[in-house]
Amino acid sequence: MEKPQIYKIYINEVEVILKPSSDITLEDTVAAGSVVVKYTGNKKHLLDYISILEKSIKSERLIIHFEDFIKLKADFKSHFSEIEAGGGLVYNDKHEYLFIFRRGSWDLPKGKIEPNESKKQATAREIEEETGLKKLMIHDKLMITRHTYRSNVGKRIIKKTHWYLVSTRKQPPIPQANEDIEKAEWMTMQKFFSKKRQVYPNILEVLHTQDTAELKNKLQIKIR
Repeated sequence: MEKPQIYKIYINEVEVILKPSSDITLEDTVAAGSVVVKYTGNKKHLLDYISILEKSIKSERLIIHFEDFIKLKADFKSHFSEIEAGGGLVYNDKHEYLFIFRRGSWDLPKGKIEPNESKKQATAREIEEETGLKKLMIHDKLMITRHTYRSNVGKRIIKKTHWYLVSTRKQPPIPQANEDIEKAEWMTMQKFFSKKRQVYPNILEVLHTQDTAELKNKLQIKIR
């Protein structure tokens, strides 16, 4: 069976999904909080959707479909520049995960992949820089997330983040203040979700991977 064609990205915390018209389902059209629109083929109309989402949140999900998925995806991405980043869900020998708090939201360490640097190298470097953790082991890739933001000069950017499971021994984290990180804390998932917290939806997707049986098996890793 062929893998469904889909492109998912978050704009101002709204889930935006691009897909072929042939793959639109009844569930897509009746799901609460979802808006389904057909692309006209005019790139300006995509920019209109992007601008609306950047200014205000009108729905939980926007699904845009078109017969030619390749054209839809290319036209959508033409309104952005793209950077790639590496990020880690860090796990210690006390069954705790590392969370950071910056700019009013709980987050995970991540950052831009530099030239001539692999995704795993960037992930390890960014975790060390943002939290001070040492002796990191990079394990399996968990997923890819995408979200948009504006640069200092107003340029639209897609950040495509490659997320990895990372292990280390428990050690005191040191938040990187010049990256606006106010806290870096070890917590179990149970403690983290025991109260309401401000968390970006793409980060929640990464956190929820730990609920799967496959990941639970991966976490039986030997930590040096």
